[in-house]
Amino acid sequence: MKKLLAIILAVALVCTLAACGKTEEGSSTKGEENKTIKVGASSTPHAEILEQVKQSLADEGYTLEIVIYDDYVLPNTALESGELDANYFQHTPYLESFNASNGTHLVPAAAIHYEPFGIYGNGVSDLSQLADGATIVIPADDSNETRALLLLQQEGLVTLPEDASAAKGVTTLDIVDAKGYNVVAVQADTVPAQLANSDEGTIAVINGNYALAAGLHSSDALAIEDASGDAAQTYANVVAVREADKDSEKTQALVKALQTDAVREYIEATYNGAVVPIF
Repeated sequence: MKKLLAIILAVALVCTLAACGKTEEGSSTKGEENKTIKVGASSTPHAEILEQVKQSLADEGYTLEIVIYDDYVLPNTALESGELDANYFQHTPYLESFNASNGTHLVPAAAIHYEPFGIYGNGVSDLSQLADGATIVIPADDSNETRALLLLQQEGLVTLPEDASAAKGVTTLDIVDAKGYNVVAVQADTVPAQLANSDEGTIAVINGNYALAAGLHSSDALAIEDASGDAAQTYANVVAVREADKDSEKTQALVKALQTDAVREYIEATYNGAVVPIF
């Protein structure tokens, strides 16, 4: 009887140790998962910039996972749903407009860089050459449409209401005087292709990241926003997170890794003014 009891106790002890081992393994796995920072980003320049901080985050015990998106909607819906820990592709006016339209609760955690909007031409080397009735293609989403129209007004190509501003927002319907030009708003990521396939004499206002992806550079632009002006602060590209995660350890680690001299130097050396660090 004593021998049988000893066997039962031994088996129970083995089972207990095995269970403990599983618990510890599970806890370790969970800990590793919690040290992964999953960030949604546009391929250029955002994902390229994020690639530069993988090692510094690894040195802090984090694994950076970058998920590439080619539009301006999915990275926000994925962040809101919890599929991502953060995203990095947009400026604050767009983020605020997206929240208002979709009931999301996303906030900027830090400003990283600014991409000056540029006007590019098909067969046009100077805006003074723009013919009467020429087509001007601009991005159609709320904040970028406003930004494009403000740049066109800056260059004297359209007249907007006196109170037009980034905060208030304007669309093509608000144009007071199109100066005889045909201003067409299309989905932002299609603007470079629309320009490339357009009739000669067409111009387009293109987001910085889409211009880079299309092989265009600020030096190719017929006009560009002043990176030292109000637009730089208003339209700085930010790391966005869920409101509850703004001060989380992951968010702080990601921002700290991005806002370094090494990242600043990489941006300045790589993009030749098409992307400007703003930290």
